[in-house]
Amino acid sequence: MMQYNPLGTSDLSVSEVSFGCMSLGSDDAANAQLLHRAHDEGINYFDTADIYHKGQNEITVGKALAGRRDKVIIATKAGNVWRADGSGLDWNPSKEHILKSAEQSLKRLRTDYIDLYQLHGGTILDPIDETIEAFEILVSHGKIRYYGISSIRPNVIREYVERSNIVSVMMQYSLLDRRPEEECLELLHKNSISVLVRGSLASGLLIDKPAKSYLNYPEQDVTKLVQAMKNVSQSKRSLTEIALNFALAPDAVASAVVGMRTEKQLNDVLEAASTLPLTARELDALQVIPVNTYQDHR
Repeated sequence: MMQYNPLGTSDLSVSEVSFGCMSLGSDDAANAQLLHRAHDEGINYFDTADIYHKGQNEITVGKALAGRRDKVIIATKAGNVWRADGSGLDWNPSKEHILKSAEQSLKRLRTDYIDLYQLHGGTILDPIDETIEAFEILVSHGKIRYYGISSIRPNVIREYVERSNIVSVMMQYSLLDRRPEEECLELLHKNSISVLVRGSLASGLLIDKPAKSYLNYPEQDVTKLVQAMKNVSQSKRSLTEIALNFALAPDAVASAVVGMRTEKQLNDVLEAASTLPLTARELDALQVIPVNTYQDHR
């Protein structure tokens, strides 16, 4: 049975596994079928961003969830801008851009409000107070209910913890990326700010992709970790179950946002969500490679 957790100090309660919509394809009907099934099975949080597929991702999500709007939590992001020639992205955390982007996202999502609006990145050199002001204006106008940031940078996260009313931080966290353990998880939990985990399956390396180097881990470390997961599994737990339950273990984590595009991927995630948490013995058996730490971004 799906479990639900409060999202920071908000009145939102999110499913402990949620739908990362970036992986959806271009078929609106197929996307709607998958999103509806996810919702029917208990997933209530759906995460997108204005830059995914250059806005088309928000459009397909908006179409699919329009008839269920009052029963779902829709999150999107802003701060990146596609260059006119489509060659890449530029960063723009200005008040003007955030306010404009929110209006555009509302139209694409076919909704009057966004449940969680997130800054899609951030640097310590940003005009942070100006960015926060934009989010607060959107809250006061009823355009968004709550806001958060999507960042892995401890120095940026600390600034928003101290200066804003964020209810969440989305960050990468997995058995192959344990950097948040260094300081972010404890800091956010202490301040009643929830973590939304992305990358819990490490781009598939923890479940079904051939081993290769990842972050600062060489291929042999990845192979060693996956073997440890298989030893823990003993055909009683799937690798998806182990990876997701690891990411959900910290008290600060409210939900693991998983990208899904097929029925099989959804089935695997739903099955994993219905299982018991990892035991202390299982967690200990997974400690077979060094824990990585931040080399910069402090």
